[in-house]
Amino acid sequence: MSDLRDAGMSSKAWPFEEARKVLKRYEQSKDKKGFVLFETGYGPSGLPHIGTFGEVLRTTMIRRAFEVISDVPTRLICFSDDMDGMRKVPGNVPNQEMLKENAQRPLTSVPDPFGEFESFGHHNNAMLRRFLDTFGFEYEFYSATEFYKSGQFDEVLKRAVDKYDEVMAVMLKSLRDERAASYSIFLPIHPETGRVLYVPMKSVNRDDYTITFDDEEGREWTLPVTGGNVKLQWKPDFGARWAALDVDFEMYGKDHSTNTPIYDRICEILGGKKPEHFTYELFLDSSGQKISKSSGNGLTIDEWLTYASTESLSYFMYQKPKTAKRMHFDVIPRAMDEYHQQLRAYAKQDVTQRANNPVFHIHGADVPASDMVVPFTMLLNLASVAGAEDKDQLWGYIKRYAPEALAETHPQLDAAAGYAVRYYNDFVKPEKTFRAPTEQERAAMTDLMAAFGSADLALAEIAKKNAADGLDEALPDADFTDGDFLQTVVFAVGKNHEFDNLRDWFKALYEVLLGQSEGPRFGSFAALYGVNETIDLIAKGLAGELA
Repeated sequence: MSDLRDAGMSSKAWPFEEARKVLKRYEQSKDKKGFVLFETGYGPSGLPHIGTFGEVLRTTMIRRAFEVISDVPTRLICFSDDMDGMRKVPGNVPNQEMLKENAQRPLTSVPDPFGEFESFGHHNNAMLRRFLDTFGFEYEFYSATEFYKSGQFDEVLKRAVDKYDEVMAVMLKSLRDERAASYSIFLPIHPETGRVLYVPMKSVNRDDYTITFDDEEGREWTLPVTGGNVKLQWKPDFGARWAALDVDFEMYGKDHSTNTPIYDRICEILGGKKPEHFTYELFLDSSGQKISKSSGNGLTIDEWLTYASTESLSYFMYQKPKTAKRMHFDVIPRAMDEYHQQLRAYAKQDVTQRANNPVFHIHGADVPASDMVVPFTMLLNLASVAGAEDKDQLWGYIKRYAPEALAETHPQLDAAAGYAVRYYNDFVKPEKTFRAPTEQERAAMTDLMAAFGSADLALAEIAKKNAADGLDEALPDADFTDGDFLQTVVFAVGKNHEFDNLRDWFKALYEVLLGQSEGPRFGSFAALYGVNETIDLIAKGLAGELA
């Protein structure tokens, strides 16, 4: 463990870099509370999207790194701002008219449009917790509604009254004149309509911790700021929450970054110490637009898990958090294969290398071995040429390629075969477009068929290529079950037919035989699919039976 701790203290992996900042903050704290508190915030204005999950995952990675370099206990709070008024009706949920009728009411007071939970806020909170539980996160869930109504926020709300002018001064600097004229950090909950009111204060009363205001109809009300009668505007709420909970770390998206000085200053005014922050870049949909809960664009967690493993999603989230990521279905295959590449690398690495490996930050010290003897992208192409409707069809080829592999002993591979079939049928199959070969391509494919059918012809192609390259090398053994040998044959045939760029040769194989512009390492694919089957596939492509 000491070796790993030493590696963590010098690792350039971003979770360790952030963990060291949190440790330094804790060590410099005068009043240590005996644990480090990590927090993530969630606005349940719509169904949780994958970016919300990513925030908890990445915070967990930093928490795990912290636990490597320190013995200080940790906690993680997932805080839901479910007392926020519903300002916009999400377009991806039912009962739109009912939701519109409940506009501006706290999310936990809006009826659940799905009819399953106590409120819309409770529904969205349950969805978030289900997603987080799927991934085995250790966290404590806090509801803003419960936090305000139970009195846990009362002391910081009273401080906000005492320091009202100071907090307002911070906020007013950030607002346009028109907005500043009616702004207040306090948002009263109307006693009759239950709506969150955005109205100016007539007075903020320090003697009894109440606020006085006129509602939208001009009627005057006085309410205590405590007990859930009032909530804070979202920017002051950030800083107040940090002060109330004594938060040590919180990350948020780039769209919050300009508000960081506001959050920090309000936290300090209300008696807290600003936490460490980490700002990540936003997730984008297929067209480059920011993922939004209200519009429901971008991938959902359930959608990713239909086509790939939870670990592949964690791997995707780990990569370059300060770089904007386009989250569409086409990123899944690469994430699956790269995750397993890192698993295989981990087994051979020393402790320093392991501390920098993404799979350590996904799994902690308990990193599993990969049983993926066939890459995911290869499974996709196998599903494509086989027209697979279920994973059992793929297993017929897998067992011939890797006789030792069984579904029972290779659960990752078995799950991946099922993912590949679903991914192929939903995304690859509808987009497949075959074409006929050019004359040059036809001649090359004809020779490839012959070479795949004869050891002598295969070796002759390699010898011809070597001679043209001026190489005096011994010819390899002709093994038609070996993907490397078959790839050498494919490469030699393309070289002998003098393609201007060998990429054009491989692209032709993909477009004529697979109906797509990109594809697998063709020799490895032929070894998996079977050489005779590949010969038949080429014959069909040349006969126009695929196009």
